[in-house]
Amino acid sequence: MNIAVIGTGYVGLVNGTCLAESGNQVTCVDIDVEKVEKMQEGIVPIYEPHLDVLFHRNIKQKRLIFTTDLAAAV
Repeated sequence: MNIAVIGTGYVGLVNGTCLAESGNQVTCVDIDVEKVEKMQEGIVPIYEPHLDVLFHRNIKQKRLIFTTDLAAAV
C-alpha cells in the first residue's frame, strides 16, 4: 500500500516509520526543508526508543522516503 504522512513531528515520523516497517511504501511530507534533507541523509530528528533502527532499515529497503512536495506524495 502507498501511504502519505503529512508532518514529520513526533506523531507523524513514528507513525510513518511503523507503517513502513509493516511493509507499506510511505512518503513523509514536511514543509521544513532542512529537516527533510537531514532525514534523507539518515538523521533521525526525534528520540523514541529503537526508532532509529526501524528508520534506517526502512530507508535502506526504500519503503520510507521524505519530501517537501505534497502534491507528489499524494
